[in-house]
Amino acid sequence: MNGLTIFSTDLIPVYTTSTGEKVVIGRELHASLKIGKDYSSWFRKMVDYGFKKNEDFTLLPRSGEQKGSGGHNKIDHVLKFDMAKHICMIQRTEKGKEIRQKLIELEKAVQIRDSYLIEDPIERAKAWIKEEQERRSLIETTKIQEQQLLEFQPKASYYDKVLQSKEAIRTKVIAGDYGMSAQKFNKKLNELHVQYKVGNTWVLYREHQGNGYTQTKTFTKETDNGYVITNTHTCWTQKGRLFLYDLLKSNGILPVIEQE
Repeated sequence: MNGLTIFSTDLIPVYTTSTGEKVVIGRELHASLKIGKDYSSWFRKMVDYGFKKNEDFTLLPRSGEQKGSGGHNKIDHVLKFDMAKHICMIQRTEKGKEIRQKLIELEKAVQIRDSYLIEDPIERAKAWIKEEQERRSLIETTKIQEQQLLEFQPKASYYDKVLQSKEAIRTKVIAGDYGMSAQKFNKKLNELHVQYKVGNTWVLYREHQGNGYTQTKTFTKETDNGYVITNTHTCWTQKGRLFLYDLLKSNGILPVIEQE
């Protein structure tokens, strides 16, 4: 299928690209989630949550035998795992949670398989043991998160709160959602290898750059003496807030709205 090879068909088809990246197909995810509305309308709504073309997903022209009723090829999309996992969570359904867990397990399985590429047998064994421990821990954490999600359902969801906001917001606002000061929150993100400080500004580590998580904004303020002071702040986009939510929750840190 357009340069994709099948990797797994367990619960949802997963493919490998020519570069080795694992992806899913939009229409197949839509079908697996059992969405009531048509694919095109549903996917446009998903994109409105902050996902970007050619970053989180790409177009996938369909073959001739899959033409729509008007004779034109149906539009489909190749989704990266992060986007697919977010979409599953947004659905807030049992099927969505089930597929999201499967994607997480497959993602971890890929990392475990990579350990076999290490030539030194001792180092390979060490890597495998570490990855197996992480895999088991991840499965246990996912199960706990699923239970917590069910427990929190009667309350307002932090996801719902985030999705109501379209503007990038400052870190201190998100810190307040978790009952922390901005200083403590920034320190926690630094401990989790999300960001580091350059001068007075926090910036993302390379692996998180280019994902649309942040926007750098410059604010000016005039002093009583007539001087203009310029400050640069890192603000978080809606997509970035969802990334932080997943990351912090996987580390046992919940927003106040979801705490007991």
